Amino acid sequence: MSTSSVEAVVIGASAGALEALSAFLPTLPKDYALPVMIVVHLPPDKNSVMADLLKSKCKIDVREAEDKEPIRAATVYLAPPDYHLLVEPDKRLSLSSDDPVHFSRPSIDVLFESAADAYGPGLVGLVLTGGSSDGANGLRAVHQAGGQALVQDPATANVPLMPQSALEACPSARVMSLPEITTFLNHLVQPA
Repeated sequence: MSTSSVEAVVIGASAGALEALSAFLPTLPKDYALPVMIVVHLPPDKNSVMADLLKSKCKIDVREAEDKEPIRAATVYLAPPDYHLLVEPDKRLSLSSDDPVHFSRPSIDVLFESAADAYGPGLVGLVLTGGSSDGANGLRAVHQAGGQALVQDPATANVPLMPQSALEACPSARVMSLPEITTFLNHLVQPA
């Protein structure tokens, strides 16, 4: 698959997420040609400062996703606490308070599966550090839809369970260190 056909990136992370995301999101240019949608497992009963922390480090626009918001390039959307983040077929975001999946709301699987339905082969899915198996089924759905499946090298993850689980569910996923992920994401938008 040529990288020019990529339309969107979805990322899932849990324990160690801020450190991992801080390794590559600040390298994305302000005019990054793709939208990036992220689920990080967060406590449901507190306002999240994740978007503000990342926004202060990044050139690209970083914000919490809003219900029915059109998905735009050059924007990082974070799932708000206690809401699933989904991609609608018309490429809008939606928020849901449906039951937790893998004890998580937001759930990585929910984002990845809905994005795989919306973008098919135009999607890149990336599972980072974390201490659950959330994201494994979602990454498999990305791969089955023809998208590109990536996992952070479990040996470099703050908590390796999540990338290991994703790799078990999707053995063909590409395993990358954080510096390799940085290069990969930046090259997605380079002219062919």
